[in-house]
This record gives sequence, C-alpha cells and structure tokens, in this order.
Amino acid sequence: MPIRKIMVVDDSPTERAFMDNVLKKKGYEVVLVETGEAAIERAKADKPDLILMDVVMPGLNGFQATRAITRDEATKHIPVIICTTKDQETDKIWGLRQGAKDYVTKPVNEAELLDKIRALG
Repeated sequence: MPIRKIMVVDDSPTERAFMDNVLKKKGYEVVLVETGEAAIERAKADKPDLILMDVVMPGLNGFQATRAITRDEATKHIPVIICTTKDQETDKIWGLRQGAKDYVTKPVNEAELLDKIRALG
C-alpha cells in the first residue's frame, strides 16, 4: 500500500512544523496532532497510511499511544515510526515491542526518515 497520508504526533510546534515541511515537500498529505490521546482518536477517524510518533509528551506518551494504536482492530494495520530524542538502545527495543515498525532519533535526518517511509510503502 503506497503511503500518501502521514500523521505527525508531536507536542512541539517546532517539530510539527519541521516534519510538515519535510513531508509536504515530498508530496505527502500531512495530519498534525499534538497528543497521544488525540493520535488514537485521529488514527481511527483519518485513517493515515503511516504515523510518526514522538515519545515524550504530556498525558499519554508515545509508547502508550503506539501500543493502543497497534493493538486496536481499527488501526493495527497503520505502521508507526517512533521519532524521539530518546536514543538509548532500551528505548528503541521498548518502542518496537509496543508495535512500532521503526525508530528514528531526533534531530531527524531528513534523508534517513524519507528512506524509512519509502521502505514501508
């Protein structure tokens, strides 16, 4: 399934703007979301082809939101790539155990991120 619509989940307006710019430049439709709770609801409503998930957010963190999305019948088909400043190997392993398909650390390398998106498409 080609990836056309990407949901970006990040509580930082700067990060959302950066990702929005990078993805729209490459022709992707982008949905911007600020919280883990909103990501779960919007994933069901907007049916994105991919979710880029921050981890450190107020309320539901990205690991919790990823687990909820990847275990829900309505959204479990949507791949999640975690994009976070948490760069420890244990964080990466934990993120993948929550159902994420890949893991990228910030600051995000634009070429690396786009390669990972293409690999999932």
